[in-house]
Amino acid sequence: MTSPLVVAIDGPSGSGKSSTSRGVADRLKLAYLDTGAMYRAMTWALLRAGVDLSDPAAVAAAAERVTLSSGTDPLAPTIHVDGTDVAAPIRSDEVTGSVSLVAAVPHVRELLVDLQRAAIADSDGIVVEGRDIGSVVAPDAQVKIYLVADPAARAARRAAENGSTDAAATEAALAARDQIDSTRTASPLKKADGAIVVDGTHLTLDEVIETIVGLVGERS
Repeated sequence: MTSPLVVAIDGPSGSGKSSTSRGVADRLKLAYLDTGAMYRAMTWALLRAGVDLSDPAAVAAAAERVTLSSGTDPLAPTIHVDGTDVAAPIRSDEVTGSVSLVAAVPHVRELLVDLQRAAIADSDGIVVEGRDIGSVVAPDAQVKIYLVADPAARAARRAAENGSTDAAATEAALAARDQIDSTRTASPLKKADGAIVVDGTHLTLDEVIETIVGLVGERS
C-alpha cells in the first residue's frame, strides 16, 4: 500500500512558506497544515490566560489545558483555540513578539508535534509548513523543501503583509527571530537531511509554486 504524499516545507520567517505551501497544496489537491499558526495559537491562549511566558514550567503546564484544532483546506485554512476562531488575533504584534518563547519549550513542541503527526496520518496527502517538519515532524516525508530568501526580500514581504513602512525594523525583527529559532535546544530551525533548497529571492510566488510542484512530480 502506497503511503499518502507528504510534502514538508520548512524555512525562516518571511520566506514565503505560507503562500507557497497553500499554492502547492491547491495545485496538487492536497490538504495543508500551517504548524506556525499552531504555535501562534498556543501563544495567544497562554497570553490570554496570563501565563508568564518566561517561565518554561508554567508554559508547559498551561499548554496541557489548551485544545487546538486546525482546518486543512488550503483555500480556507482555520485555527481554533477551545472552539474559538483565532485566525486574526494570532497575527498580532504581541503574539509575534512572544511566539519564539513558547515554541522553545520542549513540552509545547511535544504536544503540538503529536497533533501535527495526527493531522498527517488522517490525511490522504498533505503539504505541511513550518521550521522542523522535515527534520522532526515528518522526517520520512517523500518531498522536503527548505525555502529561503535573502534578508531584504524577506523583510519587504513581511512589512507588506503587516502594512509596515519600516523595512529595516522588520529585517531586524526577522534576524532576531531567526537567531532564537535556529539556536533553541528543542527542534531548532535547520535544513533537514535530504531537503532541497529553493531560493525565492528573485522568483514570483507563482514561480516558486511551480518549482516545488515540479520537484514533487520528480520525487513522488
